[in-house]
Amino acid sequence: MESTTTCRICSSRVREFVDFGEQPLSDAFRDPAATDEEYFFRLAVGVCEECTMVQLMEEVPRERMFHEDYPYLSSGSSVMRAHFSGLARRFLDTELTGDDPFIVELGCNDGIMLGTVAEAGVRHLGVEPSGGVADRAAAKGVRVRKDFFEAGTAASVLAEDGRADVIYAANTLCHIPYIGSVLEGVDALLAENGVFVFEDPYWAEIVRRNSFDQIYDEHFYFFTAHSVQAMASRYGLELVDVELLPVHGGEARYTLARAGSRPVGASVTRTLRAEQESRLTDEATLTGFATRVRAIRDDLLELLQGLAKEGRKVVGYGATAKSATVLNYCGIGPDLIEYIADTTPAKQGRLTPGSHIPVVPHERFAADRPDHVLLLAWNHAEEIMANERGVRESGGAWIQYVPRVEVG
Repeated sequence: MESTTTCRICSSRVREFVDFGEQPLSDAFRDPAATDEEYFFRLAVGVCEECTMVQLMEEVPRERMFHEDYPYLSSGSSVMRAHFSGLARRFLDTELTGDDPFIVELGCNDGIMLGTVAEAGVRHLGVEPSGGVADRAAAKGVRVRKDFFEAGTAASVLAEDGRADVIYAANTLCHIPYIGSVLEGVDALLAENGVFVFEDPYWAEIVRRNSFDQIYDEHFYFFTAHSVQAMASRYGLELVDVELLPVHGGEARYTLARAGSRPVGASVTRTLRAEQESRLTDEATLTGFATRVRAIRDDLLELLQGLAKEGRKVVGYGATAKSATVLNYCGIGPDLIEYIADTTPAKQGRLTPGSHIPVVPHERFAADRPDHVLLLAWNHAEEIMANERGVRESGGAWIQYVPRVEVG
């Protein structure tokens, strides 16, 4: 574990502005019979005073997070399946137009995007370090390399496959502290007129929504158009387009190209101006965010403790990675949440990291109507509530904590 006050992008000073205390690995769901000591680290966030990159103060070794048993599946949501298949079709129509186009995805997970590319018969490669999900992608006909992407990986791919017309990453680039090596790899592998497209949680939306649980071990960087522009310029790349996306509680999709190879879109100027006007990384803005987060923690804990005293049955919905932050930061355990229902088989029968709340199959939840349900997968609220109308129909209520604690 490495802690530093030096920016990983430009080596300037990083100023800490919020501390969530000791946190476990967000996806280390625990066997109830396990006796080994859990791994914890200090989850704190700072901002670079020069390039404005928001980043964690402490780095967790990548092998601890991304491994053979990594449990997250991109295809678990119908909304995300449609999101990625639509993007794949867009790449096929607008970017993969040469005689023998080639697309590379960093962190392809279970192949939800590249599956569409494979079906179209287009040359592709997914680079995925987590063996279990990589195998799922391969089973869909996706060509996968089990590896972390960095400069050395890119050189090997280049030698075997040639340059890539599109390099894409979804909810991956923000995971990588050694981002310089990744961008060196992109520079080596990308075709002269190719694009590097990535989408990740957008810091402006995290601040606006108070969605502090987007901050956990796997999310090392929190991008803005300003910080991406500054980062790209260090590697001969240029930010040419920004799209704001509704998925995962608010993300941004950034398109980078070789400097001068493509016109810079109006979306870049528009987003940069909006970020400047909202003073996203000013000290007052970040201090205000930290204050609101503490208020959410206090309000949520007070609510759950009150319900427990009243003898109400409270359960959770969605054993997400980000739930580790809210559960451990707020000190919520099985005394306040009886269980958390989740559809992921790899998590069922285990305990949540640090907080040790049992994770049960969805069937238990469907048969056991509670008084209150803490929605931990709030970024899928619309989809979940449409599927779970029975909660309110049976007299129950949902508890949400983003952007504030609400019951209804």
